[in-house]
Amino acid sequence: MSEQDAEIERLKAEVNCAALLERLPPVWRLDRAESTRRSLKYRRGEGEIIIVNHDGRGWWDPLSEAKGDIFTLVQHLDPGLNFGEARRVLRGFVGIAPSFPEALRARPTLAPRIPVAQRWDRHRPLSRGSPAWLYLNGQRGLPENILAAARAADAIREGPHGSAWFAHRDGAGLLTGIEMRGPAWRNFSAGGDKTLFRLPGFRLSGGPGRLTRIAVCEAAIDAMSLAAIERARRDTLYVATAGGIGPATIAALQQILQVLATDPVGLLIAATDADSAGRRYAARLEDMAAEAAVRFDAILPPDGLNDWNDALRAMTPAA
Repeated sequence: MSEQDAEIERLKAEVNCAALLERLPPVWRLDRAESTRRSLKYRRGEGEIIIVNHDGRGWWDPLSEAKGDIFTLVQHLDPGLNFGEARRVLRGFVGIAPSFPEALRARPTLAPRIPVAQRWDRHRPLSRGSPAWLYLNGQRGLPENILAAARAADAIREGPHGSAWFAHRDGAGLLTGIEMRGPAWRNFSAGGDKTLFRLPGFRLSGGPGRLTRIAVCEAAIDAMSLAAIERARRDTLYVATAGGIGPATIAALQQILQVLATDPVGLLIAATDADSAGRRYAARLEDMAAEAAVRFDAILPPDGLNDWNDALRAMTPAA
């Protein structure tokens, strides 16, 4: 091995991606609520996210295909660097420890983690008049027929303190994780994987029809809001990814796109928030649709509103 190759391997082994994010200006901030020791979520600016994994030796951007090791990260952060310049930058980070262990250690000691499917089974289905129902129907403006459809699909359950739990399922219908939303907080189940929240369209006299259309939103409440605005089109599957698009979400979307690709009218719709992160998110979905040879469209909330729940509440007369 040459001296240059030896240095490259040493930098890969001794420079932590998280330490680089925390110290290379403009710095990124750890999202403690959505991080674990195996998967650290860092944020910077509007809609910028990087996930650090593999004990600090790897990273990926959930809103694009960018990923790799410490060398690809420093060049992702500063695209003007060539490989030699990247090596010189990284030399200054050898042996520097990231601050995240202290931040995560400050969390209260937790009881042994209960498997996500057991946690789901221990909570009640959504019921009319419950605190979660009042939050979704009253504060979020979701109509009763949409809530009833989500309950029938076992897509929603009641969480603690008036929160609602939204199921993420894979293509076989198995629960993989839980998106959690309440009046004052949001989270995703520890130990769970983000795949897709799924709400089939329906008609008042029956169930879903032939699937020719998938509408992809960022949050489960946005997917339910769009379903309400569109009167839950029976040709549509309304889904949400709970933020970025990770490997399990990509696999779930690709499985659906394979079905849509067999139909000439199959259509993927990016129904994202009206911000820079939403635009990047839509561009990633457009690439996936093109790869699958499926028609694509992008829609945004009207009248300068940020998300689809804002749009739904703007349509609902004040009580």
